Amino acid sequence: MTQAILFLLAALVFVPLAVRAGLGSVLGYLVAGMVIGPVGFGLINDPAAILHVSELGVVLMLFVIGLELEPRRLWAMRSAVFGGGTLQMLICAALLFPVGLLIGWSWQASLVGALAMALSSTAIVVAILQERNLMNRPVGQNGFAMLLFQDIAAIPLLALAAVLGSAAPAADAHATPHTGGPLLQIAAVVGVVLFGRFVAYPLMRFIARIRVRELFTGFALLLVLGVAALMQYVGLSMGLGAFLAGVLLASSEYRHALENDILPFKGLLLGLFFIAVGMSMQLGLVVTAPVQVIVGLLLVVALKALGLWLLGRVVKLEGSQRSMLAILLSQVGEFAFVVLAAAKASTVLPADDADLLTLIAALSMISTPLLLIAFDRFSRPETSERPADTIDEPESPVLLAGFGRYGQIVARTLLSAGIKPTVIDHDADTVDSARRFGFKVYFGDATQPDLLHAAGIGNARAFVIAIDDPAQATHLAHELHKEHPSLPVVARAFDSVHEMDLMDAHVHHAQRETLESSLRSARATLELLGFDRSHARQFADDFRRHTDSGVKQAALMRKDTERDDIIKRMRESREEFERQMQDDLQHQRQHAQARGWSQGDTPSAD
Repeated sequence: MTQAILFLLAALVFVPLAVRAGLGSVLGYLVAGMVIGPVGFGLINDPAAILHVSELGVVLMLFVIGLELEPRRLWAMRSAVFGGGTLQMLICAALLFPVGLLIGWSWQASLVGALAMALSSTAIVVAILQERNLMNRPVGQNGFAMLLFQDIAAIPLLALAAVLGSAAPAADAHATPHTGGPLLQIAAVVGVVLFGRFVAYPLMRFIARIRVRELFTGFALLLVLGVAALMQYVGLSMGLGAFLAGVLLASSEYRHALENDILPFKGLLLGLFFIAVGMSMQLGLVVTAPVQVIVGLLLVVALKALGLWLLGRVVKLEGSQRSMLAILLSQVGEFAFVVLAAAKASTVLPADDADLLTLIAALSMISTPLLLIAFDRFSRPETSERPADTIDEPESPVLLAGFGRYGQIVARTLLSAGIKPTVIDHDADTVDSARRFGFKVYFGDATQPDLLHAAGIGNARAFVIAIDDPAQATHLAHELHKEHPSLPVVARAFDSVHEMDLMDAHVHHAQRETLESSLRSARATLELLGFDRSHARQFADDFRRHTDSGVKQAALMRKDTERDDIIKRMRESREEFERQMQDDLQHQRQHAQARGWSQGDTPSAD
């Protein structure tokens, strides 16, 4: 109980601080582990046991990822997994292998150390890809394919460490209790496929009919852990087994229910895993051997990043996506701890050298969030090396920047009125997709004066900003006002603060993207509660006028008024509006009762 409280308390303190500072949740968990672990306050002194249990978080994460990949999609990734994954391991290990030889290690120790450090962290990389919505982008797909291959290659690495060493590996929680060779492993995989197809589906239908939610949750956990345990028993990775189980159930009608039941356990155990990694760091080596630690960390991260950057061209990534791939996989993975422990037990790596590499691996996990912050700050945003399209119809009265879900509705409405806008978007995938559906969209950066001139901005009667990035939208609005002050601009606003930023840029009309849809939902809700249609519409109209007035007042005040004073005034204005609306509603009820209106025509009191 005490340990559970410490874990939760440390996570609730350090993770929000790290996220607020822009460092990401993973770094927060690692710092929390360092603080409460043996090198910190020493509140928990057995991080190894916690690490073994918490690795179930990585297993559950791979199961959830598998649920999002149908078998056909996985088959389509086979070249990326075995082609790109193999190249990643070979290139990174080839760059790291000479380092061991140069410092006097044997070729056996250098080989095992290089292969272990070539592994990357599935937990960290996938968490970042999901956090940044990159899983379905080329950099995310290639990165995940390489991680999947590493998971497949991890078991042979353990065997290699044992073969090259002079002693058998000591018993370990990660060591496979039984290996039956390739035939047994193939039989296990086939058995899992058949079980998923002919047993799991009927069982889920039976349990779903019982309508006991916790029983379905228990079956989901049993399914994942059972398959993972079977894969480990035959000498394969637990994570690989969980991923395979997820893929087999990706086409099931219970996919979303399984995902919802597993997600809370995955999140808690994955956070516990990162805390345990933080606790496991032998930070004493930073004091006793600072040069080796710092130089080793720099060499490992830099050489891996270099190898991945070179590989990016082979897997057809360009520009910033190559750099993103290099940073994302530049850290050392969690399974490297297992390989290094096996190498230490078999004496292929001396104990001191294994401890040094383990610390470097753990510190490299901290480097990734920091490198991403630097990348976001100093890299020039770009989506492709593709040159801007030539605009061959520069006479449209409307220029539209951005063709996402917001810009598409604007464009289609204009087209229905007989107005053909010139549409520009900076995302190559969006442009190509729009053209397949028959829309004429040009690729390019709408902030570039040359492109706008070619698009006929001098003859345009209106400019619509529908970009989904608030900072870029505001920048474009300022540039348009600076270069074309007489051109009316209609802009998409992310929220009320962004709307005020656009007002400062002198746009003609700024529209919050969710305001009208939210008001329509509110009207529908009022009507369901018994309000007649005219009263529901009146409430929505009154709220629209109130919020528009409030934003305009705040925009005027925020230049000369403290933020707390603005918040206070806005709160007072909101409370006054709600009181006024309640008074109006009460007056309408009394008026309706006096005139003897029926209940169906009277606004409900509930």
